[in-house]
Amino acid sequence: MEAFGTFLPLILIFVVFYFLLIRPQQRKVKQHKEMLSNLKRGDKIVTSGGIIGTINKVADNRELTLEVAENVEIKIASGMVADLYAMPEVQKKEPPKEENKSKSGFSLFSRKK
Repeated sequence: MEAFGTFLPLILIFVVFYFLLIRPQQRKVKQHKEMLSNLKRGDKIVTSGGIIGTINKVADNRELTLEVAENVEIKIASGMVADLYAMPEVQKKEPPKEENKSKSGFSLFSRKK
C-alpha cells in the first residue's frame, strides 16, 4: 500500500497533463486533418509561411495550386496549409432590433416613435 501512495502524485500529475495538454492537442490535430480533407476549389487559405491565396486546383489531396495574385499561381503541399482565411458566408444575420429598455416613460436619449 505504501508503494501505491508514493506513485499516487505521479499518477495524478499524468492525469492532469492528459486532460490539460495531450487531449486538447489531439483534438486540434484531428480538426486540422478534417479541414485539410475538406479543402476545395475556391477556398481562401493561409499557408504556414504566411502566403494567402485561393485554391485553383486540388490534386489527390496532396498538392494544391494557389492563385496568390492575378495570373500568378504556385503549387504547395497540402500539409503546409495553416488555416482557412475566409469562410464563405452561408447566411447573413440580421442586426438585432433595438428595444427601449427604460422602464419609466422618460429618458434623456430615447427617440419618440
